Amino acid sequence: MRTFGFAEFLFILEAAKWTLALSLIAFIGGAILGLVIALARTSDSKVARGVSTVFIQVFQGTPLLLQLFLIFFGAPVLGLDINPWVAAGIALILNSAAFLGEIWRGCIEAIPRGQWEAAEALSLDYSSRMRDVVLPQAFKIALPPTVGYVVQIIKGTSLAAIIGFTEITRAGQIINNATFQPLQVFTTVAALYFVICWPLSLIAAHMERKRARALVR
Repeated sequence: MRTFGFAEFLFILEAAKWTLALSLIAFIGGAILGLVIALARTSDSKVARGVSTVFIQVFQGTPLLLQLFLIFFGAPVLGLDINPWVAAGIALILNSAAFLGEIWRGCIEAIPRGQWEAAEALSLDYSSRMRDVVLPQAFKIALPPTVGYVVQIIKGTSLAAIIGFTEITRAGQIINNATFQPLQVFTTVAALYFVICWPLSLIAAHMERKRARALVR
């Protein structure tokens, strides 16, 4: 029987790059779709608001694990050949978009009504109003919670191990099955997640404090 050693640690560490890659895909895709959702939620169109609200309720109201299962096991039923990479990416993008869209919707609506009215008084259309007046201010408000949510995305990638995607958690499972030393293996897995997520948590907290001080002034 193998024992947990440096080679096993390197195998788990190597899998961290796939955790980071999947997190990056989830964040970029989720950010693009999330911005669309946030703009739809704050638009003048009842249809856009209704569709975006249903999207958020579905993906916030169901577990990410279930979404992974439905995409990975449901796609072949529809005749689509899908691998764990694609399934995990799609599920995390859709899930992230729902949460980021709602976070950013709140940030957009946090802009004082006077700013909206001033933009309307200048006869700016919706796109110009959002691009030139509202979104630049909302971006500053959104930055701390967005960085904080990235931590949730990184931790959420661990669920992709269930469908066979080899990230940190899946690598830990593989090593544990070979060594039967769960304490050492999963302590290492937890430590790697902590090393990745802790700096982001500190950055988000620092941004929150900095913004709070700016509001006091």
